[in-house]
Amino acid sequence: PDDGVGLGAGAVVPIDSEDLSMGMSPGNESMWVSLSSDREARSRGAPSNFEAHLTPWWGPPSELTYRNNEIALGMGYDILRLQGMKSRLVVDGEEFEGTAYFQKVTVQAPSVPWFWGMLHFDDGSYLDWFMPHITPLSTAKDDKPWRKRDTTRVPLKEAGIFHDRVRGETHEFDHCKVELAKSSEGLVDGEGHLLPDFRVRMWNDTTRVDLRISAYSRARWTFDQPTRGGLVSHLTYNEYPFEVTSISIHDEMGERTESDYEWMHGNAEHSWGFLH
Repeated sequence: PDDGVGLGAGAVVPIDSEDLSMGMSPGNESMWVSLSSDREARSRGAPSNFEAHLTPWWGPPSELTYRNNEIALGMGYDILRLQGMKSRLVVDGEEFEGTAYFQKVTVQAPSVPWFWGMLHFDDGSYLDWFMPHITPLSTAKDDKPWRKRDTTRVPLKEAGIFHDRVRGETHEFDHCKVELAKSSEGLVDGEGHLLPDFRVRMWNDTTRVDLRISAYSRARWTFDQPTRGGLVSHLTYNEYPFEVTSISIHDEMGERTESDYEWMHGNAEHSWGFLH
């Protein structure tokens, strides 16, 4: 057969009584994701159905990218992602408009703790950061935050990227520092635990970013995997939607702050434990 031009369409449809499908329309013009809440979540008041329709936004953030990231000792993960898309979301018949980030990750290594996050700007710019690390929290066996032994984090990798639509440039960062503190506003999650505030700093030879954000909610997933000798390895994976408290982007043309943007929305991740 001849080489394709990448304009095909397709879908993934799980064998399930609920609509949990996802796919791409012909010509790569859009993609969709359909989700349904489980019975337990609905009993607690969660919406029943979610239908998302994603379309390209602009340039680099809307181009499918692949990367193999090595964390340490030849181990790491593969990632396919769309960093910025326009989104039309229908939740139980009510329609919303916004932006979306979409990714598929395949891991070929033990899962060490990490910080990751992304930020969409109203002008189409995109920012993200990544810092996997070794910490005493690697020994945690449950999802309880704010352990006294959470005192040291040794980065295994520091990375970030900024697609600057205003300047028409893309900046990659190989310096990234993430600091964590308890919510200065006293915000708590559904279990009564204080939510985190983050400070994220990234820089290269020409550009520096200093971002302060405050989580206002928490979603979490826990994984417990049997290992040798009857032991169980654990990982808690947290997602935090956040508000931007302040941002400073300093480059050769000057400084931009939160006052230069109408809105910024994003999501931060923090995990602990060591799944192997």
